[in-house]
Amino acid sequence: MASISHITDMLSLENIVSIISENKKLEFSEGTKKRIIKSRKYLDKKLEVEDKPIYGINTGFGALYNKSISKQDLGTLQENLIKSHACGTGDEVPQHIVKLMLLLKAQSLGYGYSGVRLETAERLLYFYNNDIIPVVYSQGSLGASGDLAPLAHTMLPLIGLGEVYYQSERITAEELYKRIDLKPLKLVSKEGLALLNGTQFMLAFAVWNLIESLELLDAADVIGAVSLEAYDGRIEPFLQPIHNARPHRGQQIVAERFRKLLEGSEMIKRPKVHVQDPYSFRTVPQVHGASRDAIEYVKSVVLTEMNSATDNPMVFPNEDMVVSGGNFHGQPLALAMDMLSIAMSEIANISERRIYKLISGKRDLPSFLVANPGLNSGFMIAQYTAASVVSQNKQLATPASVDSIESSQGQEDHVSMGANAATKAYKVVNNVATVLGIELFTASQAMFFRKEKTSPVLENILNDFRKEVPFVENDTVMYEKIHKAVDFVKKFEWSNLI
Repeated sequence: MASISHITDMLSLENIVSIISENKKLEFSEGTKKRIIKSRKYLDKKLEVEDKPIYGINTGFGALYNKSISKQDLGTLQENLIKSHACGTGDEVPQHIVKLMLLLKAQSLGYGYSGVRLETAERLLYFYNNDIIPVVYSQGSLGASGDLAPLAHTMLPLIGLGEVYYQSERITAEELYKRIDLKPLKLVSKEGLALLNGTQFMLAFAVWNLIESLELLDAADVIGAVSLEAYDGRIEPFLQPIHNARPHRGQQIVAERFRKLLEGSEMIKRPKVHVQDPYSFRTVPQVHGASRDAIEYVKSVVLTEMNSATDNPMVFPNEDMVVSGGNFHGQPLALAMDMLSIAMSEIANISERRIYKLISGKRDLPSFLVANPGLNSGFMIAQYTAASVVSQNKQLATPASVDSIESSQGQEDHVSMGANAATKAYKVVNNVATVLGIELFTASQAMFFRKEKTSPVLENILNDFRKEVPFVENDTVMYEKIHKAVDFVKKFEWSNLI
């Protein structure tokens, strides 16, 4: 039986990793249920005694905010909102990201600032717990008035429309409700807007990007250490006094990790002919460390956003207020995702430079890391592939958050483009894993030509890796080995290594 995770006030990154990895079921805590119920009761009472316009509840949306809606049409207004806003295009959003969207939207509604009914919020949990994954498209959000288009696709199945993946099939929501013991929801006032307003599309991508980036930063240090050994690099650039003199936290962490990773290495202790190493080896603490520091900032933004209500208007029963604001605006995430893209692109950038050095026929390594170059091309084109991916990352790292475009007849005159920032970052992170996989493949090949052993920690990693990707003696079909190398990087638990 799957364990239960309660949606309460605070959600951590570790909570999410645990929920995903252990396939936990979700339910609202009793305190969360009380908040949701209190908020809805307050809103119902407010609508009974007041006739003044409340944006999105008894008015139209966006530029139509000045159009009044009669009480008997309030539910229809909310369902029309979801139908009309489902304008997504492009690639389908990966199912694991959509499932995160369901979790994060439920978390946001659980603060009781949205005025939805408990049964509406709990329908999201039912979908999550039963692996009912709406079909959502990646393009359509400006990242300002919430992630309207992708969230509309996410919420369509709640009212019996759209499509879902269920039990390994793609089916219509109509077919879904024939198979489960539930009926589509009939929305009431405010609910459609509460389901659509928010940053859960870009946030779901941001959470995944952050989790993967933190693991890849650890992977980059380990793989970089293998490359340093393979290139017969020096230990001096990693010694503590250097980093005490320039005490950026990330830089200090990386240098310390390298010192630990290289403990007991014969290779690092052998006499060196060269006085200095190239920057791609010598400045690893500074480059990897700067990316670590940047990702720490990203983490702080994502954690805050995970534990926020991003609806509009917001319902505050204790203050007797229903107030329109701008918590749906994705600017914090837009900037953070652009920073993540830049920081992680640099990890791939310096990784590719190490690959290039390893195949260059220097420091007693054969050209292109094969014993008989000429007849064999060896790792020549593996480096081309890494260079191609790195170049694509440079293009993807162009900030989305510096862009804006007017929409909704000028009512929404500044937008964040956070959704584009987050989906670009998703591609960047996957590309970084590819380049690191090629580096590990290359470095493990180079280590074969060394007589001395590396440290026990790195020897164990190389042994594990070579079980998946063996030494290349003569030219062979390379893409299969590259794919296995990338899979190894993605699946290995680097954060548990030291």
